Amino acid sequence: MCIPIGVSNRHVHLSEAVVERLFGTGYKLTKHKELSQPGQFACKETVTVIGPRGNLRNVRILGPAREMTQLEISLSDGFVLGVKPPVRLSGDIEGTPSFILQGPRGQLKVEKGLICAARHIHMHPTDAEKFGVQHGEKVDIFVPGERSVTFHDTLIRVSESFQLEMHIDFDEANAAQIQNDQKAWLKR
Repeated sequence: MCIPIGVSNRHVHLSEAVVERLFGTGYKLTKHKELSQPGQFACKETVTVIGPRGNLRNVRILGPAREMTQLEISLSDGFVLGVKPPVRLSGDIEGTPSFILQGPRGQLKVEKGLICAARHIHMHPTDAEKFGVQHGEKVDIFVPGERSVTFHDTLIRVSESFQLEMHIDFDEANAAQIQNDQKAWLKR
């Protein structure tokens, strides 16, 4: 029983209000391509993230628009920007750093929401049953290869709307030479 891996590049989730502030009143995000999780998509639109030390250009927006704005970057991206992103689960943004977004209609300072996403596995309830795990459980995941690695404390996230996939960021993937759709195994 293997788990496909999705390597997550830097991206931003925007609220409707922030979309309108950066792109104009009534603006709707344009779907570029579907993502592995049902209903999620990469947008054609990008923004620039402005940090104290540097910028990240062409940061992809992921849709659809959300209730809150959240920027997910790697720890290496944090060095470029001059910030230290805390490793957090998506949505856990209290006490996180602010950041500045630049869109075609100007700049906006977002007061919180900059994180390095903690590695996790999306599972449908039938997957969780098959693997014998529960929502919120942390597991060890083995990825074979020339630079094989075991990821400890990988969080299981279970929802009816999820499709089976482990998410890691570019830093984690590059360290172990992991590609999208590579397979991983739950260690017992």
